[in-house]
Amino acid sequence: MKRSRINHIMQDAAEMIDRAGFRLPPFASWSPDEFRAKATPAIIDARLGWDITDYGQGDFTHLGLFLFTLRNGRLADLQAGRGMVYAEKLLISQENQISPMHTHVVKTEDIINRWGATLAIRLCGSDSEGRMDRNAPVRVDCDGVSREISAGGILRLEPGESVTLRPGDWHEFWAEGGPVLIGEVSTVNDDLTDNIFAAPIGRFATVEEDEAPTHLLVSDYKSDAA
Repeated sequence: MKRSRINHIMQDAAEMIDRAGFRLPPFASWSPDEFRAKATPAIIDARLGWDITDYGQGDFTHLGLFLFTLRNGRLADLQAGRGMVYAEKLLISQENQISPMHTHVVKTEDIINRWGATLAIRLCGSDSEGRMDRNAPVRVDCDGVSREISAGGILRLEPGESVTLRPGDWHEFWAEGGPVLIGEVSTVNDDLTDNIFAAPIGRFATVEEDEAPTHLLVSDYKSDAA
């Protein structure tokens, strides 16, 4: 992805988040130089901040996602069963923009339609070895109500509705009828190792530096740019 397009997506996302009545934390507005001067290890190590991906496929319009990680705990705390064992993100899915089929080994997450149009989620279960089973239904909790979704079935969430997805629940999602602002509340998030995709794709975009970044991406933190 070109850095110029990433900058434009950030601006559009910030405007949508503002229209929805949400406010991003102070570090969201930092320039790259401010980030280098102010960012603490807690921000960098938890990979808090801006995240825009086309899954390495070069077609963000049809296969992509905007994310902003607001808070994230430590895997050591999760393993100990105490401490900061949770994470929170904001996501934006554009109309008919796919976030591709994947599951998690560790993370349990609530996916919440916070604002906008309809969020569509296609679900499949796992076989005994954790691989996607296109014939396996999925039982999920939707705002305290247990529901069984047929294999490959689509769950649609309107604003205010949510679903709890557990490890082994394979899912892909997109927006219908317009963009959707999505909340994700989960156990500790590890985007480097805990995203298992059905297809051989990457989690992060390859960035072409055609202009200076407005804000750093989380994938910039360990690079020369940070």
